[in-house]
Amino acid sequence: MPDLSGQVCIVTGSTKGIGRAIAEALADAGAHVVVSARTERDVSETAGALARRGFGSILGVRCDVRRPADCDRLVARTVERFGRLDVLVNNAGVGYFAPVDEMSVEDWKSQIETNLDGAFCCARAAAPHMKRGGGGWIINIGSLAGRNAFAGGCAYNASKFGLIGLTEAMMLDLRYDNIRVSVIMPGSVNTEFRGREVAPENAWMLQPEDVARAVLDLVAYPANAHVSRVEMRPSQPPRK
Repeated sequence: MPDLSGQVCIVTGSTKGIGRAIAEALADAGAHVVVSARTERDVSETAGALARRGFGSILGVRCDVRRPADCDRLVARTVERFGRLDVLVNNAGVGYFAPVDEMSVEDWKSQIETNLDGAFCCARAAAPHMKRGGGGWIINIGSLAGRNAFAGGCAYNASKFGLIGLTEAMMLDLRYDNIRVSVIMPGSVNTEFRGREVAPENAWMLQPEDVARAVLDLVAYPANAHVSRVEMRPSQPPRK
């Protein structure tokens, strides 16, 4: 595990599932972690639980990444509290699945605004502070659905395909400011996403902690190396 003592990290959508595992891993590595999600109660509960782990300082900030002003406020409060920002993990995401002719406009917009617009708005707010601090990391949590379309996934696929393009363009925009931008693309993860239950029979899936490990691996890379894309999948899915 890398030593992230003194590093300041924001994780969006970090009160459950993959985001919470990432926040816990960063905190256990000694980082100051900013927890965020849409619901104030969930943010307070998660921030309290991380603070009791006894490592870096924890800040909870309610943030709906669909709202640019919330993204600006999330970053501003982080820098106000800690004086810098080193790592942004854009994890907040939603998924609603239906054929294109049955997908509501509201569900379409919610997925694009959360999964894609939110990553853009948070990165846009974070980048100037990272530049002033001498560099940083922006890590976008994508999906293998960002390269593999599936029936019923019109909005989700569009948001995750777009996130790959956003990541690659930001990488080129920011690389000479010592800001590395990467996307992690997990396949099936044992969380409650898509209405699935977390259950022992899903042990073949990736676990949230596996994705968190990938985040720690990225930030541990030496400054001259950049892994721009990490694809993750279960090593032994059920045979068809």
